[in-house]
Amino acid sequence: METQATVLIVPGLRDHVEEHWQTHLESRLQRVCSVPPLTENRLDCDARIENIQRQIERIRGDIILVAHSAGCLMVAHWAARYTREIKGALLAAPPDMQADWPPQYPTPDTLREQGWEPLPQQPLPFPSILAASTNDYLASFTAAERMAATWGSKLVNLGAVGHLNPASGYGPWPMADVFIEELDSCLTPCCL
Repeated sequence: METQATVLIVPGLRDHVEEHWQTHLESRLQRVCSVPPLTENRLDCDARIENIQRQIERIRGDIILVAHSAGCLMVAHWAARYTREIKGALLAAPPDMQADWPPQYPTPDTLREQGWEPLPQQPLPFPSILAASTNDYLASFTAAERMAATWGSKLVNLGAVGHLNPASGYGPWPMADVFIEELDSCLTPCCL
């Protein structure tokens, strides 16, 4: 798939997972790069935001952010701190910091201690699509609706797709292409 903008993939806390839809997407796009995993301070929100900024500084021209899970929260924090123009963002399956997460994930309390809250409560300064599941174990659809309203994102109900990760049956996720094309075709911030 060819885009006019460079797609910057922002993974969640597990970083790069071989069978994840973001990894498949990265292998198919021509104009793409990914935020690399941190080797230290992996749960530190500030370190994650600075890592995104380092990648953005390397990109010339338009950028579309493609975030999954905690990567969505990272994008919101980044947008509250930096002013680089972004063409748009796909925010897939953002987690709810108020939910009880399964034991294989860091707890929301652990993330709070690492600076993840308070979450930015203002609209993102660029078009965004928030794609949410009706049976995500990290966030209810109601929580996703709240995040979309807060960030000014177009909300898309994906149905019962779990957390949209390999454990939920997603390797490839063709709908990501549709959303990226929609963002790539935006000429103004109001196009969504």
